[in-house]
Amino acid sequence: MTPDLLAQCLGIPVTRAETWSGPLSAAAALYAIDSPARLAAFIAQIGHESGKFIFLVELWGPTSAQAGYEPPSVKARDLGNTHGGDGFRYRGRGLIQITGRANYQKCGDALGMDLIASPELLATPSNAALSAAWFWNEHGLNDLADAGDFETITRRINGGLTGIADREALWKQAKAALGVDESMELNGAENASS
Repeated sequence: MTPDLLAQCLGIPVTRAETWSGPLSAAAALYAIDSPARLAAFIAQIGHESGKFIFLVELWGPTSAQAGYEPPSVKARDLGNTHGGDGFRYRGRGLIQITGRANYQKCGDALGMDLIASPELLATPSNAALSAAWFWNEHGLNDLADAGDFETITRRINGGLTGIADREALWKQAKAALGVDESMELNGAENASS
């Protein structure tokens, strides 16, 4: 993924794309995000999640939803947040916002990093890209990208369809930049079901 191509996919300055093209290319190669359809869906999702590579750490209010990241709430329990302050400490980081102590542990174990002791490691370009590609793989999103099922990809990343209009606009733009057309998507969906 060249900086120029990444810039076209997301409509960002080439100077910003230069920071990200190397880490994204390496992470995508490691997790077989290796076809135009897969790359278009991946870039669109991480582009939305990070505000086009502006935000690598979840903005913190705390909002009422974020306040629920703290124990003893059900959400905190779901995230594995067991200590006071875990909600803030393990707030979303990376290009796909890894959130919660349990998810930091799982991601760190997979990537060979101590994210419990150093959660800020996910806010560097190489680790942010690597954690996003790991998450993508962990949740089976290549198969969904092959099938063109962008809505289910969004639900697996977001838990709902928050920001779907922006995500779809970025997906359309990335598909155009990468040369993905409707017939390629249909062939991918047919091949995935074979």
